Amino acid sequence: MKCDITFPLPLPDDPRKWEGWSNYKSSNFYERLCLDPRANPSNDVIEEHCRELMRWWQKKLPLKNQPSNPLAQLLRSGLEESSRYLTEARLELLDPERRKVVDEGLAAQEHEEAISELQKYLDFALTGGALTPEEEKNLHRFGAEHGLSDEQINSLIEGELHDRDLQRWQPPPPPAPASGSQSAPSANPQEEFLHLLRLSNLDSAGMSDDQRDTFIDMAENLGLDPGEAEDLVDLYLEEADEKSFGAAAVAQPPTKIEVAKLVAQKAAQTQQIVEEKPSAPAPKIEINADAERSRYSNFANSLGGHMFFIPTAEFVMGSDVLDAAPNEHPLTRVTLSRYYLSRYLITNVEYEQFDRGHNCKRASGAGERHPVVYVSYLDAMKFCQWLSTRERKKYRLPTEAEWEYAAKGNDLRKYPWGNYDGRGDLANFADRNTVFAWSDREIDDGYPESSPVGAFPLGASPFGIEDMAGNVWEWCLDYYEPYRGAPKVNPRGPTTGAKRVHRGGSWKSRFSSLRTTVRGSNAPNFSCNDLGFRIVCECE
Repeated sequence: MKCDITFPLPLPDDPRKWEGWSNYKSSNFYERLCLDPRANPSNDVIEEHCRELMRWWQKKLPLKNQPSNPLAQLLRSGLEESSRYLTEARLELLDPERRKVVDEGLAAQEHEEAISELQKYLDFALTGGALTPEEEKNLHRFGAEHGLSDEQINSLIEGELHDRDLQRWQPPPPPAPASGSQSAPSANPQEEFLHLLRLSNLDSAGMSDDQRDTFIDMAENLGLDPGEAEDLVDLYLEEADEKSFGAAAVAQPPTKIEVAKLVAQKAAQTQQIVEEKPSAPAPKIEINADAERSRYSNFANSLGGHMFFIPTAEFVMGSDVLDAAPNEHPLTRVTLSRYYLSRYLITNVEYEQFDRGHNCKRASGAGERHPVVYVSYLDAMKFCQWLSTRERKKYRLPTEAEWEYAAKGNDLRKYPWGNYDGRGDLANFADRNTVFAWSDREIDDGYPESSPVGAFPLGASPFGIEDMAGNVWEWCLDYYEPYRGAPKVNPRGPTTGAKRVHRGGSWKSRFSSLRTTVRGSNAPNFSCNDLGFRIVCECE
């Protein structure tokens, strides 16, 4: 991903209104000067950009004598180093021979990044164990948009299929005609679509939005209406989730009449015109934390991240305190199966092993151990899929219930560390270093923006999980919905929705918003400078 190379003249004096100033240290000489290499900028344009940027930084030099000023903390090393880096970029781009070397290096880098992005897309496409025609078509379109030839795309696809011993998806053979029949009856498109869904072995946690769209396209090719296809996907996911949670599996695929009934029932439920039926009793889950801890130990994943074991438990989700928001209640009793949760938020250095291009999107002043930000829910899910493929384990985002239990345990504590309020050694929040109207001017947590993970060990949860309050918000797996109050077992939220949940508060939050039950949500494609994620690994 590219840096912000916008260059509005005159340049905004406030660095919070324009991010181009932060490019001064980029490894790309064009980006340092807010130039687009594809525009083949002239020497005059190069000189102009360098001159304006140098002038902008010179105006900020008095901040060097104001270390407590939030702007001085934001600009930090740029006050000392920007002139050297900008001059270096100017000299490299004005020299024809040096510029040729730079351009060739950028071209090679773009090609390598295109191959890397296509590889991630291909890993994602092969999740179901076979490559569908629609996915292969999308791979070719994606590769072409990134400047790759058909030969290069085909070579990568064939190599992956060979290395993984996989093959392209083939439609199942039509059933043999019954003896004595005049001709074979045509296949029912609803049955065929449900069969394709079952072949994927995906559940609501594993099926991404992109995969769902692909299935809907396949259904339309079978002659199904998109709305009907959406209903069938929801029905399939309900069936798959029941299997995941230990409910009785459906032994045989439904008949044509049963499929029609299921679709009609789904539509009726959506319109709330059918009578309520009593839900099946939740499967009983045995709770024996000591026995589980003797079997499951904490471990380090291939990125060096610590994964801490959380045993099976029952707890009360939500809050009924006076300052609780309406979406924090009614209280809900929840039973959770054991899982592993990352001790820390995913950091820049960990995420950039998956997406090297993300380095340019780091928040200003953020180092390798700072939590990754500017990642959407979709980005986080792709990271989990990549890590799952890499380690042959099942990584994903935590469900909202898993997140809350890991943050507070079952003693109804207000914050991960207990019930202490208003201390700067427990979490990174909107303190005197920030410039918000709600900033607490009496407390100093030491950071104007995000902090390195693990900087507040006293704020750890009962399970030793750190940074669950403040620093950056954390994506969860669930679509957002209001609490219902009914007891639940391993809840994963609704199967559809407009927004995904995020939890924990951030460096922009009031201290009171760091409570373990505070809920937030946003669109799955949203990203910003105070929203990241941590990961779950399912127990085998």
